[in-house]
Amino acid sequence: MPRRIYEDYAYGDAARAECIWPLPQGHWPALEGDARAEVAIIGGGYTGLSAALHLAQAGAHVTLLEAHNPGWGASGRNGGFCCIGGDKLGIGPIRKLFGADAAHGYVTAQRAAIDLVRDLLTTHNIDADTHSDGELQLAHHPRVMSALQAEQDEWANYGVKTRLIERSDLAAKGVTGAFHGGLHVPLGFALNPGKYAAGLAEAACKAGVTVHAHSPVTNITRSEGTYLLETPTGRLTADKLILATNGYGTDGLPDWMTGRYLPLQSNILVTRPLTDEEIKAQGWTTDLMAYDSRHLLHYFRLLPDRRFLFGSRGNIRATQKTHATMRARLTREFGALFPAWAKVETPYFWSGLVSLSRDLLPYVGPIGDWENAWAGMNYHGNGVAMGTWVGAKLADMALGTCQQEPVHTRPLPRFPFPAIRRAYLYPALARYRLQDGPPPR
Repeated sequence: MPRRIYEDYAYGDAARAECIWPLPQGHWPALEGDARAEVAIIGGGYTGLSAALHLAQAGAHVTLLEAHNPGWGASGRNGGFCCIGGDKLGIGPIRKLFGADAAHGYVTAQRAAIDLVRDLLTTHNIDADTHSDGELQLAHHPRVMSALQAEQDEWANYGVKTRLIERSDLAAKGVTGAFHGGLHVPLGFALNPGKYAAGLAEAACKAGVTVHAHSPVTNITRSEGTYLLETPTGRLTADKLILATNGYGTDGLPDWMTGRYLPLQSNILVTRPLTDEEIKAQGWTTDLMAYDSRHLLHYFRLLPDRRFLFGSRGNIRATQKTHATMRARLTREFGALFPAWAKVETPYFWSGLVSLSRDLLPYVGPIGDWENAWAGMNYHGNGVAMGTWVGAKLADMALGTCQQEPVHTRPLPRFPFPAIRRAYLYPALARYRLQDGPPPR
């Protein structure tokens, strides 16, 4: 029996009601009656749209089914960090597990993912309000500076020239707050995630993709080398299947999915536009994407329209009450980190689901032993670039032209006792909050 692990609130419109990013608009009628496609894609976020676009450009007949509107989920409500990432394991452990060549390939893939987004924006004339020369990781405690130094050395091994910034030099870079230094990694850029999702959807449709919104898949059946996908109002038969639902997936749809992803709520608070005087009072003038070094990190950036975006992970339950509680928590933490803005109105707050894997690595590969069926997911909160790249890899797999990526295509492990895996988050988040301590003042 298909089931989702959060309450209905996480999968409804209320969780994103105050999102500032525009929801993509288009003519995407629900699937009605019987239809046929060469490739069926479930999920209209970056992964599904990228896969659809690349397949259609190669001449494939593609139909994409989305439960809401394209970009409705995490792709249309994230912080807009198009940057390195996709894992929570780290390059050092990846190298130990998979070897030096595979680690180098993984780093190359991260850089290629950023380049792919940049190329898509240019090729399809998508104006996504881009800014920021890479991202800045800020030390929330003095002991973190040695770790940032080690990270700088690690990046140097892969030809990336980063810049370690001492605490005394932060203000000159337009960075303020009780941070103890930082590491600037000049890879990636910030964007408007809603505009990017809308641009991808438009490009996919122009390439010939058939998109059906408001068409949640309720059952998948294999029969005689084809896949039958059922929605409330239609049925789609396809030769090949791509699953791109990430944190918005459903256990049991198909059975292989059960326990191979763990959704975690991420939350974003945005201020009204700040005045010159308010910006001067706080002293934060950089447009760099930034995040702190906590386990439950804060991520933030000054938007082009001078609103300030501030986000964090958390919330294990998804109800109207817990949504309000998380808003209050994030408001307090925002005021602690940026005291000059503690009284500034924050009229926008929303939440969405990121997805974790048991081994803390992203996945792109087969759906168990199903033939001509693949899935891409688990970007650990960094899916703008990685999700787009995974979509292109899924397209290559469906076309039979994909080269193996040892890290991404390893067998995806299941969480033990998957029906109760959300409960694993309670002790994990409690431990992380204890280790992180209160926000710096």
